[in-house]
Amino acid sequence: MIPRDNGHDPSTLPAIPLSTIGKRGIMIKLYGLRMSNYYSLTKALLIEKGIDFEEVKAPPSQSDEYLQRSPMGKMPSIEVDGRFLSESLAIFHYLEQTQPEPALLPSDPFAAAKVMELVCHIKLDVELVARRCLPEMLFGKPVSEETKEQVTADLTQGMKAVDRLFVCGPYAAGTDFTIADLYTYYAFGLASALANKVVGMDLLGDRPEIAGLIARLAKRPSIARVSAEMSA
Repeated sequence: MIPRDNGHDPSTLPAIPLSTIGKRGIMIKLYGLRMSNYYSLTKALLIEKGIDFEEVKAPPSQSDEYLQRSPMGKMPSIEVDGRFLSESLAIFHYLEQTQPEPALLPSDPFAAAKVMELVCHIKLDVELVARRCLPEMLFGKPVSEETKEQVTADLTQGMKAVDRLFVCGPYAAGTDFTIADLYTYYAFGLASALANKVVGMDLLGDRPEIAGLIARLAKRPSIARVSAEMSA
């Protein structure tokens, strides 16, 4: 039998009132390392939502204890009243449901789906593709020329998909700040560095609107706080 979360069946645990999340003694714990872009994204998300949280330093691991929090042993994960959740998109979905204000998705269902469509292309077709080059940039382990050629081709295609969806009006998905802006900032930060250093590709060189948005987002209080505390 595959264990769920911390070994308890979620159906046997009491529901947590929405108004108590991050308040009245129920503290969200955020597990991971500040160097992780998705940890930083989740931290900025918690700040945007005005939710109290505690940071718990937890490097990736394959230990049984860690896998109870994050089944693949990755960062980040959160704990809410003894229950665990991993993957940044799943964490966002939970927080948007339990703390709907300020909203990070439009109220219109189709518009909200378009925001998530953009997020998926940024995450899966740009950042995840660029991650194939991570061993060379972080650990000095060269990736093959074949891998570099495939990464270049896939990034080119992925950026074309993003171009078709990106609005910059003035935010990533339109007039309002949404979850797509957090993914824009934190996914492109890593992807741009990897693409430039390993395959010599400037993802944003001919995309001044996206580059400009990222520069503006860096000054947003939630993101600025995450950056300041990362280097503290």
